[in-house]
Amino acid sequence: MNSGSQDGLFDEALVERVERFDDGIVEAGAGVKKRFKSFEPDAVMLVPPSLDEWLPGNHLARFIADLVSRELDLSRFYGSYGKTKGQPPYDPRLMVRVLLYGYCVGVRSSRELERACVDVVAFRWLAGQQAPDFRSIGRFRKRHLAALGNVFLQALELCRAAGMVSLGRVALDGTKVRANASRRKAMSYGRLTEKQRILAAEVSDMLADAEAVDREEDARFGADTRGDELPPDLADRQSRLAKMAAARKQLEEDAAAKARKEAEQKARDRGDDDGAAAAKGEEAAAKAEVRPRAQRNFTDPDSRIMKTADGSYHYCYNAQAVVDADHQVIVATDLNNTAVDVQQLVPMTERTAETLGRMAAQWTIDAGYCSAANLEHVKEIEAAGGTEFFIATGRLKHGEKVPETPRGRIPATATLRERMARKLKTKKGRAVYARRKAIIEPVFGQIHTRQGKHVLLRGLEQAKHEWELMAGCHNLLKLFTFKAKAGLNAPAGA
Repeated sequence: MNSGSQDGLFDEALVERVERFDDGIVEAGAGVKKRFKSFEPDAVMLVPPSLDEWLPGNHLARFIADLVSRELDLSRFYGSYGKTKGQPPYDPRLMVRVLLYGYCVGVRSSRELERACVDVVAFRWLAGQQAPDFRSIGRFRKRHLAALGNVFLQALELCRAAGMVSLGRVALDGTKVRANASRRKAMSYGRLTEKQRILAAEVSDMLADAEAVDREEDARFGADTRGDELPPDLADRQSRLAKMAAARKQLEEDAAAKARKEAEQKARDRGDDDGAAAAKGEEAAAKAEVRPRAQRNFTDPDSRIMKTADGSYHYCYNAQAVVDADHQVIVATDLNNTAVDVQQLVPMTERTAETLGRMAAQWTIDAGYCSAANLEHVKEIEAAGGTEFFIATGRLKHGEKVPETPRGRIPATATLRERMARKLKTKKGRAVYARRKAIIEPVFGQIHTRQGKHVLLRGLEQAKHEWELMAGCHNLLKLFTFKAKAGLNAPAGA
């Protein structure tokens, strides 16, 4: 081929030719005579293989199996079966092993779990060579969801027993967890009202047409001949109209409840008694108006539109977590459908004390939780002794001043916000609060990477239990890593 020819895919002049390297060591015909390891995919085994030999001794699946067999209390699972009759269900030990391992490695869909029990060695080993179908897995998860959520408390106790939780320093924060809801299956209150009127008119017209057809068929075939079935289009429109009416009613009830709560609080702040405050609340609820842009999702009505970390808006839940600094173990968690964090400080501190029996020595909390009521609450806790809060105050109000290097006594006229901001300006405050992100942010990142920061189940109650299961599996992974490191560092023969 000439150097300027371009009959092929590339211009030959642009292709660099590499001569074959021959140092005299390459044997003639070596590729044909070379011996390879034996490969006989159709060979029949005289002794059946053991699946147990295929799984390494330090595998996560073995750790999960040991936990289910020796550590976890499964009485709530077995106690839910009240009758001995019927088709024998899968053993709860099998299902719990599969679900826990699946949630640890990010395989959570019931269909994906069914495929994994056939294709993946670890899942087949955990299931004992059984392959539960996706319907059985889904029904088991739905039936025992509360008991699966309780795994979080049992995993926390195991972490405490292993010495992984000291409560010397904890961090509180929230993260947005995607709901299993589409943004395309939602409608604002303004559009909902307009669409409801249009659909109602269409339904009325179709009903009138259906009645006319019925009268014509009665006259033709007789009154006893059946012909009262709704046309498919009419049934579909009636279903959509009912869903829209329910969504609109819920939006109106939410607006009324919010107006009632705010009015009652204002009345109590003015010094009114409970009766007067309740009357003010009812009056405000009756006059409440829904914002035209307020939305409700038809797929998961409990989810709310929230702004996520990437700046986009999605239907989400707000997950709260209190994380211990020693080994990033989640010591308390909750899930709600309120977008802001400020209302969660009091319940999360109370939940932590209730779960662990005592408060942490130091709390680091970001500015999203700072409010006058919350600062008053932490002041009461600090007065009891043994606990100290470091809460970022955000931007101070006009007239509030905090020196860059606080010295001397705190002014008697300083507000609670000024006192907290002053504490964070001290050397100790800076050092303590600087550790906040390193304590809690990696936890949310690990859940997002390994398990997926979204819930599959719909409805606030079910989503809450699923999040508790995810948090429990996070703690189990921390316990697995801790024990693996302890085993590697243990002296020989220990």
